Amino acid sequence: MKTRFSSLVTLKKSTMDKSERVVQQANTDLKSAITALELSYESLQNIDSPTKGSMSEMLANRTLLSSQRDFIIHNQEWVQFAQNQLYQAKEQLKSDMIEHEKFKYLELEEIKKILKKRKVEEAKNLDEVALMTHARKTKN
Repeated sequence: MKTRFSSLVTLKKSTMDKSERVVQQANTDLKSAITALELSYESLQNIDSPTKGSMSEMLANRTLLSSQRDFIIHNQEWVQFAQNQLYQAKEQLKSDMIEHEKFKYLELEEIKKILKKRKVEEAKNLDEVALMTHARKTKN
């Protein structure tokens, strides 16, 4: 049954679905960021410190370690950013779900009003028919 809220309910439903997809994407991004962070920690563990060799090898190793630490910091920031994005997406989804439920409720109430009005109208019509039938019977 179409009401004045039907199109709004459909619109809010599509907005809510879009928000759900954004949450799923944010979850995927967060998992990717966590995986990248874990891999960068593993890479840091796999770097062997030289125990002997030339100074240039020691400096190259130190540069490699420094670069890997910077990469870990970058990945930590990425994880933090992804967590923030996921939080915001969940809040937006929550808001969209509330809006959808509001309009769904309003639509349901409108349908109840229409059905009640139809029921009263039908009762009036049946009463009218009954009165007409009764009036005919009494005339005959």
